[in-house]
Order: sequence, then structure tokens, then C-alpha cells
Amino acid sequence: MSATTGLQLRSLITKSGELELSLVEMPIPEPGPDQVVVKVEATPINPSDLGLLIGPADMSTAKASGSGADIKVTAKVPEQALPFIAARLDQTMPVGNEGAGTVIKAGSSEAAQALLGKTVSAVGGSMYSQYRLLKATDCQPLPAGTTAAEGASWFVNPLTALGMTETMKREGHKALVHTAAASNLGQMLNKICQEDGIPLVNIVRSAEQAKLLRGIGAKHVVDSTSANFTEELTQALVETGATIAFDAIGGGKLASQILTAMEMAINKTAKEYSRYGSTTHKQVYIYGSLNTGPVELTRNYGTAWGVGGWLLTPFLQKIGRSGQAPLRERVVKNLKTTFASHYTKVVSLPEVLDLKNIAVYGKRSTGEKFLINPNK
Repeated sequence: MSATTGLQLRSLITKSGELELSLVEMPIPEPGPDQVVVKVEATPINPSDLGLLIGPADMSTAKASGSGADIKVTAKVPEQALPFIAARLDQTMPVGNEGAGTVIKAGSSEAAQALLGKTVSAVGGSMYSQYRLLKATDCQPLPAGTTAAEGASWFVNPLTALGMTETMKREGHKALVHTAAASNLGQMLNKICQEDGIPLVNIVRSAEQAKLLRGIGAKHVVDSTSANFTEELTQALVETGATIAFDAIGGGKLASQILTAMEMAINKTAKEYSRYGSTTHKQVYIYGSLNTGPVELTRNYGTAWGVGGWLLTPFLQKIGRSGQAPLRERVVKNLKTTFASHYTKVVSLPEVLDLKNIAVYGKRSTGEKFLINPNK
């Protein structure tokens, strides 16, 4: 191996309120006994990565200078956002939750040596790098014949989708609602629910997205831009009995509309009237922020309800290694089917900082998923 350094993408927000994105030359480290060096060949841009990559910066103010490995992007960060990110100010931060590639160096332990030359995927942060030092135990060997691109998104979306159905079961619900449902994650959730016989209500934001989901066998699809959205959603909830929702939108009125429709659906089958609303608990978990505005709740759904945040990592910590193992095995076994991800574009590290590309992936819109090949 001739290279001694590799590029890494860094994100910095200064105390004066400026975002700086740049590429830094990093030495390729020597692995310790239980470590390996992975040459990263595929790493996705997930909405969860954008939170660290561009944060609250106003990308309409973005400017680029330099080219190739010397490219730098700057943008203004609104002053009112700075107190919320105080802990990261003036620190240059590596980005990238997950990815896959080839193990090119391995430490002396048996576990590390067993991975040498193998294609592995990993979730360890700092994956927008040409080379990444990882613990051997943090690497997931991919089945023979699986490419890095096929294994790059094995963690965040697949385990989030499985985490949703697992949370549903553990909290005593029998069906669920998902918003922004035509996303890569939403399509996976549909396949899981079809395989496991779980009724699923999909809320989308356009007729095209509704058509896409029906094309993969989704039964209950409701378009939030429809004039009859509330009636259509309530009917889908009557048919499924869904009392838990996972909302990727976050801001605005949608969480409240879902709780209202759940209450209306329950009341349609209620045996008697209760002035406190139904006693059935209705839960909305917000796990994304496609709308970064305030969550607006209009309380007309009784007192048995909850709105909370849901995130994959705390959920996995809660269920422990024993709870995670069957979920991980299921993902790896079905990477090319249920958990296949689709990308619209493969870009190099310098191309991640191209303003035209940022304008596309920064929109966080369904059907615009980018994959980075740091060694392209």
C-alpha cells in the first residue's frame, strides 16, 4: 500500500456564525491489536448526517472557493441558532455515520486478522474519509458477493425501520403510521410490515409518492396535500387500528393531525361516550425534522396521548446487544432485497462540496439520495 495519507471531510461552525466545510489530509494510522484500517468505498448522505454536515446554516448564502482537494465552502449560520450548538462551536468535526469498504490493514488479534481483505460495513462516525481506523468488533463483514455500495447503508435506515416495528410491539400497539413514507427508509418499512403482517398507514406529500408506494404493494397510502386528507387518514386508521406514529417531518401541524385522526378513528368504534376522550393511548414519535419549525399541537384528542422524540442509538442501547443481534442478522441476510437502498448519484469527496450537489442533497427530499465514494 503506497498511500500514507487520505482525505477527510470536516465541518466547522465558528463562534462568529460561519459554517466552513473543507477536506483535510490525515495520516493513515497503524492499527492496534484489535483494530483494522478500512479503505472507505461507499458512505451515504443521510438526513442524520446533514445535521452535523451543514447544521442550521443558511445554505442560500453558501460560497465556494478553491477546487479539487482544496475546495472550501462557507455559509452564514443565523445568530439565534448559535446557543443551541454551543458545544460544537470552533471545533472542526468529521462527518459520516455509516459506510463500507475493504479492510487493508489489520492488527494482530484473531478477530482483526480474520477481516483482512474483506468487504465490511461499519457505523462509527467520521466515515466521509478515504481511510478509517475502526475496532474489529465495530465492523460487520458483508456476505460474499455484496459490494461496498450495497452494504453502505446497512445500519441507519434498516435498523431505524426495524426499531419502529420493535418499538410498536414493545409498547403494545398493533399497527403504525409513518410520514414522509416514500423515502428509502419508508420503502424498507413497507417491506418489513408486509413480511411481518403489520398494518401500516403511509402518509406522503405528493401523488407521485403515493403511486410509488402502491407500486411496491402498500395498502394504506394517504396524501397530506389531498383536500380530504383528514377523512382519508381517519378511514385508514379505522381499518388498521394504528395508535402509534413515527414522524419524519417534525415541525408544523402533522403530529397533531395524526393524533386527532387517531381519536376520531377510535370514537367511530367506541361503545360509549367519554368526556375526557378515549382511554386508548395514542403516541407520535418525532424522529426527523424535514420541517424545522415548531411542532404545533391543537389538543382535541382527549388526555391519553404522547408526543416524544425517538432516535435509533438510544433505542439500541435500551434493547442491548441481545435485542440487537436478531435485527442485525435480519438486515445483513436481506441487504439486496428488503433493505436495498437506491441512490440517485455517486460523488467523490470534493464533489460533496460542489454547490450544485449541496443544493440537491441539502433539500432532504425523497428520491434524492447521494452516495459518496471517498476513493472515487
